[in-house]
Amino acid sequence: MTDKKLLRALAGEKQAVPPVWLMRQAGRYLPEYRATRAKAGDFLSLCYNPELAAEVTLQPIRRFGFDGAILFADILLIAQAMGSKLWFAEGEGPRLSTITDAAGVAALRPTADIHETLSPVYETVKILSSELPKETTLIGFAGSPWTVATYMIAGRGTPDQAPAHAFKAADRAGFAALIDRLSEATIEYLSAQISAGAEVVKLFDSWAGSLKGEDFTEFAEKPAARIIAALKERHPGIPIIAFPREARERYVGFAKATGADCVALDNSVDAAWAAEHVQKDGCVQGNLAPQHMITGGQELVDEARRIVDTFSQGPHIFNLGHGITPQADPDNVSRLLAAIRER
Repeated sequence: MTDKKLLRALAGEKQAVPPVWLMRQAGRYLPEYRATRAKAGDFLSLCYNPELAAEVTLQPIRRFGFDGAILFADILLIAQAMGSKLWFAEGEGPRLSTITDAAGVAALRPTADIHETLSPVYETVKILSSELPKETTLIGFAGSPWTVATYMIAGRGTPDQAPAHAFKAADRAGFAALIDRLSEATIEYLSAQISAGAEVVKLFDSWAGSLKGEDFTEFAEKPAARIIAALKERHPGIPIIAFPREARERYVGFAKATGADCVALDNSVDAAWAAEHVQKDGCVQGNLAPQHMITGGQELVDEARRIVDTFSQGPHIFNLGHGITPQADPDNVSRLLAAIRER
């Protein structure tokens, strides 16, 4: 049995003190991250600089001793590797060239060509694999096809993913072709991360909640199942975390439908409900509301402990229900870890 707590949870082990990591744990709430990003020049330059990307991945591990270190990158790098133009507007987030029809899908680069763009990411993984503390699990990741597609179609993040839903309604076959291409590329991307040293990979489906009914099955569950099956065939034993954010009742059975070893939960679902309906199928991850990392205080301590207690009857990885925000106080991260580990 491994001495890595996070891998033990993913293997189904119930632990008195759960492993902890936080989504976006390397980020703007840390002064050392801001200094490194300034050194890189801009966000994309930081993502594609293996030494600096490894450095910002390691910063929260040095400061807090998390049980997992997630590769520093961005879910939209794969879109750029496939041929989309990608840039980040200061204070406004990502911008991409748009794909609005089947011809745009057909014009994407061949999947085999993505590694030319993404090779610096694999180099970052290799650096981390050798530099992380022996007890820390290295997590690779990618965006799920639906979520990445929403950005590629709209050219930016949107509150309701309306452009992607419109493409899907107007040309379901063309839209399905984009999901298929993204699934294929994601398999190759994550497989390369695993070969470089990632011990776990995570699929982020940030906009899964806007898919309903059969669309959820077709464009959230099935692509995840395809990616997971392919990765497990190539890399037997690799644990995979799936995060269909805001899936609500569709969290139930998601692990069985996709083959995921762990389902990450957002904070819109109650931990007690999830313990009864989702954790029965295996490991769950989550699900403290990120605003507690801003407000802190006893409420942070009490809520963190409630979540740990609620999920204590099965395998659990403690995390937030979404990414830590730039406004978070690093002292509250320390307070959170003490609440979980020093009971």
